[in-house]
Amino acid sequence: MKPSIEAVGLSRVYGRGAAARTVLDQLSLRLWPGELTLLIGASGSGKSTLLAALGGLLRPQSGSVTVLHTGIWSLSDADLERFRFRHFGFVFQGFNLFPALTAVEQVALPLKFAGVAPAIAIGRARDALDEMGLSARSKLRPALMSGGEKQRVAIARALVTEPDVLLADEPTSALDSANSEVVIGLLKKIARERHATVLTVTHDPRLSGHADRIVEMRDGVIISDERPKSHKDIA
Repeated sequence: MKPSIEAVGLSRVYGRGAAARTVLDQLSLRLWPGELTLLIGASGSGKSTLLAALGGLLRPQSGSVTVLHTGIWSLSDADLERFRFRHFGFVFQGFNLFPALTAVEQVALPLKFAGVAPAIAIGRARDALDEMGLSARSKLRPALMSGGEKQRVAIARALVTEPDVLLADEPTSALDSANSEVVIGLLKKIARERHATVLTVTHDPRLSGHADRIVEMRDGVIISDERPKSHKDIA
């Protein structure tokens, strides 16, 4: 099986002169479909910068990222935006929900921006919420939802376009243990059932038991890459 994402020699430096700080240091990484990979490390180790570089959100200063056989950083800005919409879903720790929209409206939003007919967009949004176990909460606005429900709405919104890759940045940081278990279980289910590539940045040690692979970063480099329990390398 070929990797769905391959990064080679990624470098990124913030600042100049004495204030320069290397966040990615000639880093290379391969990721495969059907797997949930956790990206761990101390604050400032480069995890979120790597996630952004892999997802076409932050251009590395050197190196390449190939996603589904496409070198994303050789695309024009317009083509990269289209590629991201077609192949990526993003989940962030702050949920990024709009206060005035109901859950089903939040989830339908990406489809409406893409020109999907409103009735079809709402139908697909309801299906995505149902997959997250939120059918009964579809008409609620964020103020009336728990943190776990908000994060599941955010995941549903990321999934409604049926992405090949799901990138999640600290998706459980604001959640209690029970809701964290629900969210990480859903991310693993997405990897398995949709054969998606799921990469999750986390500081949460509670998630380790769910991962197919755990990659640890320090000072812009990968210092360990392990498959817990009986998981085998499918490369």
